[in-house]
Amino acid sequence: MARIHPLPDLLISQIAAGEVVERPASVLKELIENSLDAGATKIAVELEEGGVKLIRVADDGCGIAADDLPLAFARHATSKIATLDDLERVGSYGFRGEALASIASVARVNLTSRTAEAPHAWQLDTETLARGGAPKPAALSAGTVVMVADLYFSTPARRKFLKSTATEFAHCDEVLARMAQARPEVGFTLAHNGQMRRRLPPTDLSRRTRDLMGEAFFAHARKLDAQAGPLRLTGFAALPAYAKNTRAEQLFFVNGRFVRDKLLSHAARAAYADVLHGALQPAWVLFLDIDPAQVDVNVHPAKTEVRFRDGQAVHRFVFHALERALAEPLAGAKAPMRAVPPAPTFRSESAPGGTSSFPPAPTFRSESAPGGTPSFPPAPTFMPQQTSFSVREPSPAAYLEFVQRAFAATAHPASTVDITAPPLGHALAQLSGIYILAQNAKGLVIVDMHAAHERILYEKLKAAADARPATQMLLVPVLIFASAAELACVEEHAATLDRLGFEIAPAGPQQLAVRAVPQILADGDIVALVRALLHDLAEHPASQVSEQHRNEILARLACHGAVRAHRQLSLPEMDALLRAMEQTERADQCNHGRPTWVQLTLADLDRLFMRGR
Repeated sequence: MARIHPLPDLLISQIAAGEVVERPASVLKELIENSLDAGATKIAVELEEGGVKLIRVADDGCGIAADDLPLAFARHATSKIATLDDLERVGSYGFRGEALASIASVARVNLTSRTAEAPHAWQLDTETLARGGAPKPAALSAGTVVMVADLYFSTPARRKFLKSTATEFAHCDEVLARMAQARPEVGFTLAHNGQMRRRLPPTDLSRRTRDLMGEAFFAHARKLDAQAGPLRLTGFAALPAYAKNTRAEQLFFVNGRFVRDKLLSHAARAAYADVLHGALQPAWVLFLDIDPAQVDVNVHPAKTEVRFRDGQAVHRFVFHALERALAEPLAGAKAPMRAVPPAPTFRSESAPGGTSSFPPAPTFRSESAPGGTPSFPPAPTFMPQQTSFSVREPSPAAYLEFVQRAFAATAHPASTVDITAPPLGHALAQLSGIYILAQNAKGLVIVDMHAAHERILYEKLKAAADARPATQMLLVPVLIFASAAELACVEEHAATLDRLGFEIAPAGPQQLAVRAVPQILADGDIVALVRALLHDLAEHPASQVSEQHRNEILARLACHGAVRAHRQLSLPEMDALLRAMEQTERADQCNHGRPTWVQLTLADLDRLFMRGR
């Protein structure tokens, strides 16, 4: 067996480079982080051949003193920490003191820097340092310029694993975009093979997000700013309508550092679980600010992984903050979370009244529990109330009202547009018994009435899940042919069915009698409703079910209880549905993640008809 012996310093650095310097983008990330730690306000990046031939990063930071230039290439030499306490509360991007040494072991590095006090700049390269040479004077107005040439020239086997020039440049561009997203107050430029590819002037977070993520993301994004104790979550979360097939637009930053963290990603995806279904992936740009002492960034040399001291509290905070932002009703752009108003029901016979009234919604806010751990109060619950509307053949008066509205809206658009109109406007007509057409201050709103009513019922059922909802006794019990499994399911889950507002009992060897249903679902397809419920209970017993499975059951009930397509609604009924949508959380999507309404502005309509051309 061979004797144990120490490894040469160069080999140690090359081994470390295997973790730190994976590709040109890894080098670029380390250099930009050094520039940001130096207080740079402008960072210029130049690449050649995807960064393999040359990576040049110039900044206007504080610079490096001439005597410190040799130490900049030494392993485990840094200006950012000095003690264990510094490491446990590290707030800088770099702190390990091995990045530049690792890079210098596999590439040719030239470092030029000037501090504010120095009469001129000083320059040092790896070849001069290897010969024992000292820094020499150079010309530079301020800051630092680092040039990394011929990456992996000393380890050609590693170079063979690099991809094409276009692919390596794409990775470099992605790294710069993430750093620029984290620091919008810093200006960035990126050139490749002499051509300018990005120019990002200093700006605010909204403008930088629009520039990097695109207009489509920004148009679908909801701004987020939530705080509980020492935790704060800011940024933008895209609505489910913007969902993609990949996770490329899921960016999470912890104290300004881009991270890939399973706990944070799980919390964010869980917040979308009630509005996004299937294989589609949501998109977000989120920034978590936390006490540096509560997060460990010294997990991996690449510094893209973190560990939280209290991961459960962080998960809970991120989930609730993002869920509330996505659930925000249309009627309250910046209002706190509120309970869902009573859902309108649609009847086939005439009902008294015909107007809708919604009680004022209770509000609450999150507060920090003793010890700094965020706590969240339980969701408000209340007993459902019945609001009925009659459905009948359109009368001549209703038709006249529709004609007057339509002509008033088109004859004098400049004088009749009401900027104080509700967000979803006022109903004009019903299209094919499926869509509601409404006018608001921006133009035309098209609403999928079944999808919208389904979401309203679903939120109503969730809010009342902890209390037995009001029931509607049926004048004539509905008889359902049932299998032996369905009969057994009714007997096994009698208490659960009662808590959900159903009264179901065997009526024979192969029959079930439905005598009562939840009041807000009384006008749905009762047979389909009961069959779907029994199927779900057989798979997920509600007495032992998690909140996710409970919500799946309630979503199925809402789907079968919602107003069906081709039902003729009067204008007051349509308006009542619009008002209920405005007060309902997550009203932008149905229970299956599809949009419930779309907006066509007057500009959109002008383009369709080529007006102004």
